[in-house]
Amino acid sequence: MATTNYTNGCAAPNNAANGASNHVVLFPFMAKFHTLPLLDFATALSMHQKSLRVTVVVTPANVAFARSRLPASVHLAVLPFPSLPPLPAGVESTDALPSPALYPAFLKATTLLREPLAEFMASLPSPPLVLVSDFFLGFTQRVAADAGVRRIVFHGMSCFSLAVCKSLMLSPPPSHEHGASFHVARMPEHVRVTMADVPDTIANIANPEHPVTRFMIDNIGDSDERSWGVLVNSFGMVDEDYVAPLMSFYRPEVRAWLVGPLFLAAGDMPEHEENVDPEGCLPWLDERAERSESVIYVSFGTQAYVPDKQLDELAHGLVQSGHPFLWAVRSGTWSPPVDVGPQGRIIRGGIIPQRSVLSHRALGGFLSHCGWSSVMESLAAGKPVLAWPLMAEQHLNAKHVTDIIGAGVRISAGGAVVDRTEVEEKVRRLMDAGEEGQKMRERATWARQEAKAAVSGGGTSHEALMKLVEELQRTG
Repeated sequence: MATTNYTNGCAAPNNAANGASNHVVLFPFMAKFHTLPLLDFATALSMHQKSLRVTVVVTPANVAFARSRLPASVHLAVLPFPSLPPLPAGVESTDALPSPALYPAFLKATTLLREPLAEFMASLPSPPLVLVSDFFLGFTQRVAADAGVRRIVFHGMSCFSLAVCKSLMLSPPPSHEHGASFHVARMPEHVRVTMADVPDTIANIANPEHPVTRFMIDNIGDSDERSWGVLVNSFGMVDEDYVAPLMSFYRPEVRAWLVGPLFLAAGDMPEHEENVDPEGCLPWLDERAERSESVIYVSFGTQAYVPDKQLDELAHGLVQSGHPFLWAVRSGTWSPPVDVGPQGRIIRGGIIPQRSVLSHRALGGFLSHCGWSSVMESLAAGKPVLAWPLMAEQHLNAKHVTDIIGAGVRISAGGAVVDRTEVEEKVRRLMDAGEEGQKMRERATWARQEAKAAVSGGGTSHEALMKLVEELQRTG
């Protein structure tokens, strides 16, 4: 087990034998949708550049999760997670928060990792090539600079959504009637959004009392723009038009490295998950495989909260659609208000092998919150999306996948409870064999082909990864 605890006096690993320019350190933010892509990036680095030493920085409660998703060649450095009431002890990831109200306290706790990280960096026999860290961990820019190390920032977002967010932060959206669209500065002319698409943090950018906005101002500041480069979990054919707009917010020498989909770059294949299916999702799908692409998979991710009233309407709508469904529910108290029968399978808080589910031949579509990692996984599997964004930049991701890529249809939430009639209608539009559904499936199939080509030898993402390592080693 390649785990090194740098907080208990153990000596740092000696990488001097391989020279000063062979070490890459990664520090993910402690949220699954931020952590997983960087674990995949660590795996891809260790696979494609075996001369590199790759270390992922984690905290104690996240060791098992990280270790189970990394090859033995990738090392872990364990830093103590700070104690900061009212956070309960042992809560070291956003999905473990007992209440969304504790999220600002969690963010504040992560800032206290600055000193342990600085001590870890100082303990290394020579500076690493680079520190790759999440933008939420803004303090890592100063720690890296003090250690004489370059920093690459990771947002967990597409170039499209990140560029829109940066534009709206500098040029707040004009006052528009609800639902009216407007062009986003610096973006191509076709990029028009509504106020409903604007992330809450950006909509509240002028409100210093908004806790996440306050955190971004006080603890992130310009650390993003001062980074050496930007790592993007995306690929050229769906995101290339938005690279230049994004980089206009950085210094001229800063580059964006599109190296995704990272789980494909890491060589992740669906069969790797088949041994991690305690709920029997894959056998259940096997029983429905005769009707190819008949099942819709439903998941809102690991962090978003969905009220019971909305879950009730969703259950009714799914049953009324007539399509079989596999539904991952996080609520431990909610009960279905309708008999789902044999066509429905509800998994409560269990482990879902999502990538394997999405690639299954019985699966025809994904009702998703549109976190970017989930979008990448759905497109890489060639499955269209019923987009139901809830928070953060998910509304922009939904616009990207439905309006621009054309691989899905969108729920019209508007902040209210979506009734069962709309759920039924949108599921049918996505899943039925009409012209609209067929067009979405064709675009999803196109995206799958392009995603696989991007990470293959000679593909844009593969070449970007190789050039990134080459440039780091050449200038290290």
